[in-house]
Amino acid sequence: MIPYVRRKQILEEVEKKDIVYLDELVLTVKNTSLSTIRRDLRTLAEEGQIELLRGGGVRIKEDAYETPIETKKMLNIEKKDQIARFAASLVNEGDVIYIDSGTTVFEMIKYLKHKNVKVVTSNTKVIAELDDALFSCIVLGGEITKSIASIAGPITETMLESMFFDKAFLGASGYSLKSGINTHDLKESKKKGIVKNNSTDTYVLADSSKADRTTFCRAFGLEECIIITDQSNEILENNAKYFVAPEPLMDHNQKA
Repeated sequence: MIPYVRRKQILEEVEKKDIVYLDELVLTVKNTSLSTIRRDLRTLAEEGQIELLRGGGVRIKEDAYETPIETKKMLNIEKKDQIARFAASLVNEGDVIYIDSGTTVFEMIKYLKHKNVKVVTSNTKVIAELDDALFSCIVLGGEITKSIASIAGPITETMLESMFFDKAFLGASGYSLKSGINTHDLKESKKKGIVKNNSTDTYVLADSSKADRTTFCRAFGLEECIIITDQSNEILENNAKYFVAPEPLMDHNQKA
């Protein structure tokens, strides 16, 4: 197995469980020796993506800060694409939509390129995708946080307060009954709240690793949005409106 694939599996496992131990990773990452996993862990730690704990534990290095986008884009790739594809199918010709920062929301862009819509975004990654896109785009001004490819702050908030959207597609660090839709950053939280208030429909794209997860700031309550995810759970069934994005149909050339 090539190093990139192994390390992606390790990151996905750590993201799921918050803390994972070396002996668990040996069982999860198939056909890989203990020494190889140790080397991969050291590499990921040197890159600042994980933190090595005493006793052989490993966790994502985030503390009170958002996980860097270069780490997040390696996690749950298939689930993110599944969610993004379904979310894009909800966009109608002529809609004015908001695209938030975040790796799952960004995945929508490839499915929107041939739609005649207006996109307003605070996601700096969108800029590189505009050359072959049919949609028109407004990129918000404000303070750029390069590690998460996001624009936020007072200038962004002032611009958003005078804009109104048919549909908003937001990212989140987590959601829970107590903390609602939440994020690591106060500016991001405030931005999401303004967008939600100015949108006819607000969708939060959150794969199953975000369930029952609380981070620093509450943006708004579960009842104030529609969550798009890859898997149902008790929190959603009892407290929220939600869609489970269908898995894509298998290509005829793929093996079952």
